[in-house]
Amino acid sequence: MNPGGILTSLMDGLLIGVVYGIAAMGLTLIWGVMRVINLAHGAIISLGMFGVYLIFTNFGIHPYLALLLVALAGLLFGMLIYYITIARVINAPYLSTLLATFAINMIFIGLGTAVFTTTPRDAGFSLGNVSLGPVTLQGTRLVAALVTLLVTGGLYFFLYRTRPGKFVRAVANNRAAAELMGIPSARILALSFGIGTMLAAIAGGLIATFFSFNILSGDIYQQKSFIIGVLGGLGNPVGALLGGLILGALEGLLPLVMPNTWVPVIEFVLFIVILLVRPSGLLGGKSE
Repeated sequence: MNPGGILTSLMDGLLIGVVYGIAAMGLTLIWGVMRVINLAHGAIISLGMFGVYLIFTNFGIHPYLALLLVALAGLLFGMLIYYITIARVINAPYLSTLLATFAINMIFIGLGTAVFTTTPRDAGFSLGNVSLGPVTLQGTRLVAALVTLLVTGGLYFFLYRTRPGKFVRAVANNRAAAELMGIPSARILALSFGIGTMLAAIAGGLIATFFSFNILSGDIYQQKSFIIGVLGGLGNPVGALLGGLILGALEGLLPLVMPNTWVPVIEFVLFIVILLVRPSGLLGGKSE
């Protein structure tokens, strides 16, 4: 493989890794604020894929405009899920919230399979290729990476420069103390779950612009989100972006030296090694 080909594979992997990062941000944000492991994360990613696909193919709305609708729907849908299900078990042992989100996942997957079947879908959307010297990259992946960085910047601004964002960080640090200060923790928890769900839906919508998918595809990205969360540190959104870049780089470079079937094996070996050597992640996170 010539240097240009290696650089192309690396850049391609990094662009995809950035999108992985935003998917992981949704998972790690929910854990960081409310200590809930969201096993419905993959199903939400799949719904984000189908949301962009259906709006684009049925109504002719540009995929990136459709993504705005999917993001809003994800936010509202996540808050609804919280009030209906998570709020009832938020103070219960971790196993209760784990089973609750797993049940939500199975309901979504069951309904999605009945409605959409497991037939692969393809949005058929392209922005052509962009050549940067010896490197040639897909336009959709470049735009997806840019959108991801914009969303990440927006999340940072929200968390550190707005009143609700400061409430979210206060609840994440100490819910009881936040309540004593008059912060409405129930609404903040619902908002946090909604934002986490929104990020998952955005990731799914972006992935749908350059990969084919079906209703079960979200499970793969949920697994990657867990790996990325452990790499960067659960509860650390910036760490999720770093973990996504690391995973993307591996997926770009490893196929050059070994069969693709070995890539997931290497990823999970890395997952186990990080858990054993540095369970708080490369940038640290929140754990109990």
